[in-house]
Amino acid sequence: MQRIRALMSGFNHVPRTLGMAWKSSPAMTGALVAFAVVAAALPIGLAWVGKLVIDAVVAHDVDLAVRRILLELVLIILLAATSRANALLWQILGLRMSVDTNVAILAKARTLDLRHFEDSEFYDQLTRARREASSRPLGVVTASFGLLQSVVAFVGYGTALLRFHPLAVAGLLLAAIPAALVEMQFGKAAFRLRNWRAPETRKLAYLEYVLGTDTHAKEVMLFGLGDLFLGRYKDLAERFFREDRALATRRTGSAFALSLLGTGAFYACAAWMAAEAARSHMTVGDLTFYIVALRQGQQSFQSVLAAIGGIYEDNLYMSNLFGYLAIATAPRTSAVPSAPDERGIRFEDVGFRYPGAEKWALRHVDLFVPAGQSVALVGHNGAGKTTFIKLLSRLYDPTEGRILLDGRDLNSWDPEALRKRIGVIFQDFNRYHLPASENVGVGSVDHLTDAPRIGRAAEKAGADGVIAGLKDGANTTLGRWFREGVELSGGQWQKVALGRAYMREEADILVLDEPTAALDAEAEHAVFERFRELSKGRTTFVISHRFPTVRMADRIVVIEGGEIREEGTHDSLVARGERYAQLFELQARGYA
Repeated sequence: MQRIRALMSGFNHVPRTLGMAWKSSPAMTGALVAFAVVAAALPIGLAWVGKLVIDAVVAHDVDLAVRRILLELVLIILLAATSRANALLWQILGLRMSVDTNVAILAKARTLDLRHFEDSEFYDQLTRARREASSRPLGVVTASFGLLQSVVAFVGYGTALLRFHPLAVAGLLLAAIPAALVEMQFGKAAFRLRNWRAPETRKLAYLEYVLGTDTHAKEVMLFGLGDLFLGRYKDLAERFFREDRALATRRTGSAFALSLLGTGAFYACAAWMAAEAARSHMTVGDLTFYIVALRQGQQSFQSVLAAIGGIYEDNLYMSNLFGYLAIATAPRTSAVPSAPDERGIRFEDVGFRYPGAEKWALRHVDLFVPAGQSVALVGHNGAGKTTFIKLLSRLYDPTEGRILLDGRDLNSWDPEALRKRIGVIFQDFNRYHLPASENVGVGSVDHLTDAPRIGRAAEKAGADGVIAGLKDGANTTLGRWFREGVELSGGQWQKVALGRAYMREEADILVLDEPTAALDAEAEHAVFERFRELSKGRTTFVISHRFPTVRMADRIVVIEGGEIREEGTHDSLVARGERYAQLFELQARGYA
């Protein structure tokens, strides 16, 4: 009983998958159901008309034989038209479902939190879902409709064979079942193999990316990494090949051996029928019809079992897609706080630990930043500065404690409304292979085509000169992934990226998380001087390792080991002679 329940669970995603097809196109799905029935019934009609033709010929009735031949021609034309229309509809429905499924996967990704994208297990789940998205849903639908067609055909041929003898039907059934069960077991083994090696499939894709993109080309060439990475790629690909070859070989061998049962059953029944015809117990037309019904009935039943096996295997893979789409996400609120109790940002005993990590990235952080104040965050790499910014912009929620904006918990804000108030540029900003105007404009998608606004943002960031020097100005595609794309230097990219922060003209909180690391000290100082002037009246956070920049802030917060160690002005912290003063002295020596 338990084995039966486990087997039946292999079909539990079929109704939902068929629902996907109906949602993609009710008209095409309904038409395909009708075509499946018609395509099953027409061959049975052809077999019967063939019997009638032979009987008319044996009876020497020329007119009747010709009329029946014409009837067969009509059925052949209908069958051909149905087959063509069926193939066209399947092709179009497949394209429609592929688009809809991939859109659903990406739409789900938009609802996920940053923690999901920093989790390797999530990437394995995403890899499995995307890998099957274009084929498995359609496979379930195709096999389900194929099952319907095969069942209709088998019932028709089986009914005809019952007229000969019930044992003929029983023989066909018993001979085909073992092969179907073994095929289902191999389908399950293939599913487990592909799921088990999802992490290594991602590694294979990563090696392709490293060897085949401009992002890594310089270092691959300079350090001679090509042979190393290609060797690893070949080793992994060859291992996959050996595993797939072994499984395919066993699967084919078993299928062939068990198919001989069906072949033996067919010829045993055919010999029985021939003997009955030789004894004049049936006409030549009857013999022809029964032989056709026997062969087609056997093929129909094998198609039934093959369809069930196909549905079972595809359904296993659908569990990956539906499991991904079912990932729990935090509830989204649409309430936008009003009537603030206080103006500013408050951290109340905030602690945060990354998923799966034992060490706290931040702990016991208590801090109030009044509206309009500029704050510099200082500390070693890994001290928790960027984590602080991620929590502030609600890319993560605190593990403990809470963060308030204008006296209201960040969790009570609509994420979209909250992020419109914040302009952030991180050190690892993205380099979009898009026109220069859009590279700036993505900072505020609602104003992506607002040329004056984009121009103002570029000017504030110092990127206007960079854009003006391009061949097609703001219409020039940046990066070299696409035709006529232009690559920028690191410093030029950073100026373009800085423009994104200035695109949010309504934002009253601006954050620069080391976005000028590729600039020299003088250029960075100029950027932050401009930033300070342009951000007057706004709350600003700056992360930088360069103290001439840091000392511009109204307030400096030193983070070390995930905790706030010191805070104050540059002069007060230097006078205190503690951690900030030590870091400042170390950097000052470097310029001596």
